[in-house]
Amino acid sequence: MKEEALKVIESVLSQGRTAMVEYEAKQVLKAYGLPVPNEKLAKTLDEALKYAEEIGYPVALKLMSPQILHKSDAKVVMLNIKSPEELKQKWEEIHENARRYRPDAEILGVLVAPMLRPGREIIIGVTEDPQFGHAIMFGLGGIFVEVLKDVTFRIIPITERDARKMIREIKSYPILAGARGEEPADIDAIVDLLLKVSQLVDELRDYIKEMDLNPVFVYEKGKGAVIVDARIILKEPKEKKPEISSEYRERCA
Repeated sequence: MKEEALKVIESVLSQGRTAMVEYEAKQVLKAYGLPVPNEKLAKTLDEALKYAEEIGYPVALKLMSPQILHKSDAKVVMLNIKSPEELKQKWEEIHENARRYRPDAEILGVLVAPMLRPGREIIIGVTEDPQFGHAIMFGLGGIFVEVLKDVTFRIIPITERDARKMIREIKSYPILAGARGEEPADIDAIVDLLLKVSQLVDELRDYIKEMDLNPVFVYEKGKGAVIVDARIILKEPKEKKPEISSEYRERCA
């Protein structure tokens, strides 16, 4: 798990970047068994057409660029593409929008993703406090986090008991529990997500600065969850101190 995640992290840092694009962030999450969609990164239109056939229409396209992290602002996300003809058109459109938004943007590829069935939206975040270390945040997505600030925090690492308490602490918990006759959400899947994020950050604490999984779709009880979008910010690599040679140590002794 850690080794696979470190390969991605070291590749990003070697390019002089600390902000991962969505595809890279999801590769780190996938290494720790977190549920991400069956997505593929296409470097060419032919690859995108091939991957769309493999995934099955309708699909979504998301342009991956280190300079365009807020994809919606740049209009580089195209949803519900139903045919190869439409995909060709959207491929051109997505690149044109990227050039217009940020002419100097480096384009790493275009993520071809399945259109996911909507679920209850949750958000999981990670921040680092200088005094207490990394903390994990949980809440419902959308208006609940943006307007009502209905979220809860714990210091990492957390236990299963911590995870279940976090879920029940938010004021909007009844929505997950099945308010107004709705089927309850898959609480066990949320617990699993929180525990795996905690493990990931605990083991990679020297590298992870921030993480934002938003939105995460949670389905009905027993049907799991899936991470729709992900952002990871890495710490700036520390300069390594030059090693003192044994010969120099002997001279100083």
